[in-house]
Amino acid sequence: MQLLPGLYVVGGSLMGLTGSQVKGPFDECNVYALDLGSEIVLIDAGVGDSWPQILEIMNQWGLGSRKISTVLITHPHYDHAQGAHFLQKIGIKLIAHKYTAEVMAKADERCCGFLYHREFTPVSVDCILEDNQQFSVGQLAVQSIYLPGHTLGCTGFLVSWMGRRLLFSGDVIGTLGYGHFGWNGSIDFDKKLYLQSLLKLLKIDFDVMLPGHGLGTYKNPRERVEVSVNEALMTWR
Repeated sequence: MQLLPGLYVVGGSLMGLTGSQVKGPFDECNVYALDLGSEIVLIDAGVGDSWPQILEIMNQWGLGSRKISTVLITHPHYDHAQGAHFLQKIGIKLIAHKYTAEVMAKADERCCGFLYHREFTPVSVDCILEDNQQFSVGQLAVQSIYLPGHTLGCTGFLVSWMGRRLLFSGDVIGTLGYGHFGWNGSIDFDKKLYLQSLLKLLKIDFDVMLPGHGLGTYKNPRERVEVSVNEALMTWR
């Protein structure tokens, strides 16, 4: 599904794009593709077994002949990161925050494989990020924004694209279109840090918010964050 010129969502069960044999309370995340021309950058790696479907979708959009160079991982949960080991095997570079990288290497319960009755496959991230680190993938400038709470590794990725500032927010904002935060059952969930991360989002300038599940927000994404802050305050205090 094309979202903007050169920006696609190529995987995701809530988007009705891909289905997985892995069944759990949360199915596959959104997998986004940015077409840089000479290379393609993905955001998140999905559950892994749906990659034939994702590649078919990419082929339908004329992306299949171009090289996927890099995957940015928002956090280490199974539905977002299990596919990373497969992608690395075919030469794709993995980039993630240092906490996410640690969890993916250890493949422990923080990956939440138990939700899917599967074991997470350990993988070593190629490029490890700090908070607010600016880096480039080809001609694409990216800023990492550390947003712990849903997990302690949650990271958003901010890019400028077609005159808009896009935030790939992972599961910091939940699946509903308005006033909803991500799942709070993770072993390393931290509601104090989560609230701080939501407040941090209010100080960041972005035009489009692209979450880890469900529909993005293309108009007034700040309002969606504000309502989530209010929901968190009422729920967690």
